[in-house]
Amino acid sequence: MYEKSKELFERAQHSIPGGVNSPVRAFKSVGGTPLFITHAKGPYLYDADGNRYIDYIASWGPMILGHAYEPVVNAIRERASQSTSFGAPTELEIDMAELIKSMVPNVDLVRMVSSGTEACMSAIRLARGFTGKNKIIKFEGHYHGHADSFLVKAGSGVATFNIQTVPGVTAGVASDTLTCSFNDLEAVKQLALSHQGEIAAIIAEPVPGNMGCILPKTGFLERVRKLCDEENIVLILDEVMTGFRLAPGGAQERLKIQADLVTYGKVIGGGMPVGAFGGREEIMRHISPLGNVYQAGTLSGNPLAMIAGLTTLKVLKNNPSVYGELEEKTIYLKQGLEKLLVQSKFPFQINQLGSMISIHFSDHPVVDFATASSANIDRFRKFFHAMLQKGIYLPPSAFESWFLNNAITKKDLDYTLEATEESLAEID
Repeated sequence: MYEKSKELFERAQHSIPGGVNSPVRAFKSVGGTPLFITHAKGPYLYDADGNRYIDYIASWGPMILGHAYEPVVNAIRERASQSTSFGAPTELEIDMAELIKSMVPNVDLVRMVSSGTEACMSAIRLARGFTGKNKIIKFEGHYHGHADSFLVKAGSGVATFNIQTVPGVTAGVASDTLTCSFNDLEAVKQLALSHQGEIAAIIAEPVPGNMGCILPKTGFLERVRKLCDEENIVLILDEVMTGFRLAPGGAQERLKIQADLVTYGKVIGGGMPVGAFGGREEIMRHISPLGNVYQAGTLSGNPLAMIAGLTTLKVLKNNPSVYGELEEKTIYLKQGLEKLLVQSKFPFQINQLGSMISIHFSDHPVVDFATASSANIDRFRKFFHAMLQKGIYLPPSAFESWFLNNAITKKDLDYTLEATEESLAEID
């Protein structure tokens, strides 16, 4: 069934570390051979062996409208004919910044970069430069990219590979990165008080997607916001996953919380490599060339990424009903999964918000990294492969959120539920 993918994976390992260019693609958490994809359309992926899959990853979030969405493809094609890069400003960058500002009211200035990692790394540097303080607080299991300071107790790929201490991250960097459990307000307060006057920023995924989908407890983010105001700490919300996915204004709009700085990626590139960070003018004016906090990028604001993202965001802004449709589909899927899992007798938790959802084979609520880690990972592995055999492509790790795209139909969802019923009957 996967012979061509196996051949390609064997070949890749001779020239690419581990045969992949991003660790979670290696299927280490679930075992087996990663699929090599040749093309995709709408809600479907097609692998090198000709197999078709209903896609619940959506390129880890950005393909919110479905794969090969025609207006985006046409816009990229037209723009590429005018050259793929200039290394100079274009009007597209202004259009993108203005569109983001129109959708996110508390963003005054925006800097485009080339990845979510770069956006988060730059936001932290800016917060340090703005406050004159060095330490940051991050939450266990939250993944903000692979910059050194973010790999201290990170989630997602790091959790998938059970790497707790990452070689190459210096003791100095680690000592400036304070960590505590998500949804534990007292732990955050204790850290802030024990390092009073030293903390530049608190960075958080508002709806973490790198230990499965985790929802913030009622009032948690609001109280963190209040603590930041009281202690002169910059609140950074990492909306690389949630930005423009949970609402036109992202998680900030959905959860009614405002950050000082916010980072973006995924959806704003329409599938092209891109990132951005933005926020209050008072802070953003410290970034070069306005201020002395240096940040640069040769391909920042790349015209192909800008036109893909601009086209995607315009569709979302002009058709906000997309969000309702996506949530309706996700709730339909959730309710169907719940019914089948109850019948299976397996302990489970399903976390869902908007078009993000995940299954945890656990008998207790999953609210942070510790509770996500204590779920039955081996059962997820078996479930993943049973579903894959039936043409359902789930994230190859129990520590990843599923992302629905709006090209998925009720027929696709019903087939997914049929596959789930069969898969649950096959595993133990």
